[in-house]
Amino acid sequence: MHANVLARNEEKPKLNSMPTSRRQFLKTTGIALAGSYLPACAEKTGGKKPRFEISLAQWSLHRTLKAGKLSNLDFPKYSKDKFGIDAVEYVNSFMKKHAKDMAYLKDLKSRTDGEGIKNVLIMCDGEGQLGANTKEGRSKTVDNHKKWVDAAKFLGCHSIRVNAGGPGGREELAKRVVDGLTQLSTFSKGHGINVIVENHGGLSSDGAWLAGVLKTVAMDNCGSLPDFGNFHKYDRYQGMKDLIPFAKGVSAKSGTFDAEGNEVNTDFVKMMKIVAASQYRGYVGVEYSGAKLSEDDGIIATKKLLEKVFKQL
Repeated sequence: MHANVLARNEEKPKLNSMPTSRRQFLKTTGIALAGSYLPACAEKTGGKKPRFEISLAQWSLHRTLKAGKLSNLDFPKYSKDKFGIDAVEYVNSFMKKHAKDMAYLKDLKSRTDGEGIKNVLIMCDGEGQLGANTKEGRSKTVDNHKKWVDAAKFLGCHSIRVNAGGPGGREELAKRVVDGLTQLSTFSKGHGINVIVENHGGLSSDGAWLAGVLKTVAMDNCGSLPDFGNFHKYDRYQGMKDLIPFAKGVSAKSGTFDAEGNEVNTDFVKMMKIVAASQYRGYVGVEYSGAKLSEDDGIIATKKLLEKVFKQL
């Protein structure tokens, strides 16, 4: 996104008991137990639920949606019919006017329920800064997100995805973001909804900084949505190691593929080994953001790559 899913994460570590060093993390999550991963295949076999399942991030189709060729209401069925993906992640900008429109939300839920599609999360943008430099600014941002918590609860999502933005240096911004996240997570906890932060530009793309913020918040319903491709100058594999202990979703960002179908910017096998070595289980979201392939073809290529990697695990 803009670059940019509690779902099936019962085994996750408590946020207030996270390993405090990389060495402890590797020891705790047991990378040496590579041969004992739970089933990771994208298909259900033998009646056993797979550890990882594929969802589709709506941003993968943002050009199609913005052009009016697909509506938010039709997105879930399109995901299932076109790509065989029956779990979806919304972006609030494609239903901005309908957060409190119960007729609209009932229509959307009826469609997904009727098709057996899981609503996973809502990615929230444009609602202010959780790290705003005034208490009033942070409170307003929290209030702006509450309608999306309500919508997520009604649709059966497990989380809303937020941004850890705001002005200032590392320490002062961290304090303000901790305040904003704590306020919003406290409200969301009463609704059974998680608040998850994506590495999404600015200091949030620094894995160590964001992990520190989440460790300080230390609430079970406040976690991360690590995105493969949004670490920018920060090493993406280290970033995943930093954030995966807090993860309640994973975003498989893709852009360009080689002749063998591998993503050229991210080693999906290396990245998913880090995920598999953690206690995370749940959805891995396809988020295609490239330009060389069409959005449909990019989604298909990303899903195919993930399925191949799951089998290798």
